[in-house]
Amino acid sequence: MVTFGFLERIPHVIDGEVRPGRGDRVAPVFDPASGRQTAEVALATVGEVDEAVSAARTAQRRWREAPLGRRVQVLFSLRELVAGHEAELAEVITAQHGKTLGDARGEVLRGLECIEYACGLPELLKGEVSTQVAAGVDVRSLRQPVGVVACITPFNFPCMVPLWMLPNAIACGNAVVLKPSERDPGASVLLADLWRRAGLPDGVLNVVQGDGVAVDRLLEHRGVAAVSFVGSTPVARHVYERGTAHGKRVQALGGAKNHMVVLPDADVDVAADAAVSAGYGSAGERCMAVSVLVAVGGVADALVEAVRLRLDKLVIGPGTEPASEMGPLITREHRDRVASHVAAAAEAGAQVAVDGRAKALPGKGFFLGATLLDHVTPDMAAYRDEIFGPVLCVVRAERYDDAVDLVNANPYGNGVAIFTRDGGAARRFEQEVEVGMVGVNVPIPVPAAQFSFGGWGASLFGDAHMYGPEGVRFYTRGKVVTTRWPDPATSAVDLGFPRNR
Repeated sequence: MVTFGFLERIPHVIDGEVRPGRGDRVAPVFDPASGRQTAEVALATVGEVDEAVSAARTAQRRWREAPLGRRVQVLFSLRELVAGHEAELAEVITAQHGKTLGDARGEVLRGLECIEYACGLPELLKGEVSTQVAAGVDVRSLRQPVGVVACITPFNFPCMVPLWMLPNAIACGNAVVLKPSERDPGASVLLADLWRRAGLPDGVLNVVQGDGVAVDRLLEHRGVAAVSFVGSTPVARHVYERGTAHGKRVQALGGAKNHMVVLPDADVDVAADAAVSAGYGSAGERCMAVSVLVAVGGVADALVEAVRLRLDKLVIGPGTEPASEMGPLITREHRDRVASHVAAAAEAGAQVAVDGRAKALPGKGFFLGATLLDHVTPDMAAYRDEIFGPVLCVVRAERYDDAVDLVNANPYGNGVAIFTRDGGAARRFEQEVEVGMVGVNVPIPVPAAQFSFGGWGASLFGDAHMYGPEGVRFYTRGKVVTTRWPDPATSAVDLGFPRNR
């Protein structure tokens, strides 16, 4: 089992072997709550990426032939192992990402749902048959694995996002090279060990630690057939363009600027509770975090005051402390960048209703207090940019139509929520808003595992959403087989059938 002592090197896992890495390049891994470096991670060379792809290709030729029942046995075993190691996974996540243990456990549980979905593989891979489409001719469809899949995952969900990808990809008969974020890579090694203990053959799952060098090699490698990516929009665009240019199928989920629309009839306390949990949970480092609160009509003043009162009581501290409701940000540099957005917003004319920079915070970690910006306008950088931190912007809209126009004009189309008591308004909103995931009185509308996750616009490159049914389709290729057999009555081979005379 992997431990995380001071300056321990977090390794690769290639063809079932734990490898510390051959190159001289390493990256630091920090405890964000203390600001102390706790480990280093090996950054893969091109040669090590090639070895991982080669191992995956060899293993995939055998794994694709494994009966569906055998694959499902591995998935059921994995489900039990992940559930049994929930606390250990959460501790690793909190130690390297900084989110509270409660958030980390929630991340593991959402990943478990995706494993459970993939356990239905025999049903998910069923094809279709049409008989006698012509005289003696039958047609059937089937789905087969694509080959080797590269999974490139972000720092904000080091366990959940890999589990969005790995269960479906592996269940469908593919082999995987996982490239996790170098900022919090420990969970990936623990997950690989749990897959091994579940009975997955060596080489079917490989973990390559690394940075842009590893990513670009995976995107251009001829042995990689498909790429799954979650991250920022600029990198998602790069992954999509470079991967497709090298002939790969690519699903690339980018950034977000999620709006929460609050209509005048909404329960202000319910909406404020939702805004605080969705905007500041995990320090705002979630692609589904609410970052824009759209207050419609006369609800604005009461809503801003209700959020402000809640932020006064928000407990910020190390994720390991039971009382903590929000932890630190991932790095010092990211913390400082988020703080600079607050300063720029104030200079641009936004009202800083709650200034997280002024809050007394614990220790030397990468903490930033929760910030509330009021009277933000769409021309401000705080509105346009994906801040990815504990900053909630309030935009005031006069009417429902203005709120919808605001959401639809934003280049991101990831997720949106509406809070209202009016069913007719909610139904109209569902139809009119141009966003991939919609919540009605639900602030973070992440779909259940039997659906699929993904946005529109600059939040998605390509047309494939993550996990669920679209995940199964992405990790398989369709094939149609047309067959004709001779009429037994006229066959030259005596099969014992009566012949017409």
